[in-house]
Amino acid sequence: MTRFKTLLIFGAPGSGKGTQGRTLGTIPGFYHCACGDVFRGLDVQSKLGREFLKYSSKGKLVPDEMTVKLWAQWIETVVEAGQFKPNRDFLVLDGIPRNVEQAKLMKDFIDVQHIFHLSCPDRDKLVTRLKNRALKENRLDDANEEIIRNRLSVYEEESKPMLDYYKKLSRFDIDASLSPVEVLYRILGGVLNS
Repeated sequence: MTRFKTLLIFGAPGSGKGTQGRTLGTIPGFYHCACGDVFRGLDVQSKLGREFLKYSSKGKLVPDEMTVKLWAQWIETVVEAGQFKPNRDFLVLDGIPRNVEQAKLMKDFIDVQHIFHLSCPDRDKLVTRLKNRALKENRLDDANEEIIRNRLSVYEEESKPMLDYYKKLSRFDIDASLSPVEVLYRILGGVLNS
């Protein structure tokens, strides 16, 4: 099986991963896939869909193996539909892999070319961004400051260790507090100049 040439957009909640991924996905040669899109597009009548509902309906995290299976099934579907052309396009991922275990499970599927780490050491700035997003996008999970701070802690404990896992790969650290256009410019510069 051919591994997909992949760009990982990595960072804490509120760092702009989704914004950058969606923007890159509009540019020819890039296909954006966010884990949230996979879950929202899931057929809840399928076997995997029913399994997913067992966790999500109780507010629990979906186990890593199931998350990767759902993702692999989704990618297979978009390749068959011609939306993602692996021989031409970079696969742009945000929100997956979420932790080192998922990264290990995905290593047979993805060939990570670059990691773009959107960093913002000012937690209060991230909290403010997420609260603003809650208002704009009606996202209840971003409205409660206690939940936001918990999500930031989970990121530090579970997701940030992936930077060590991928330490031998090309990584660009980008200040997430820059404007979205400046962040995009740096991401594209990293892809084009490597």
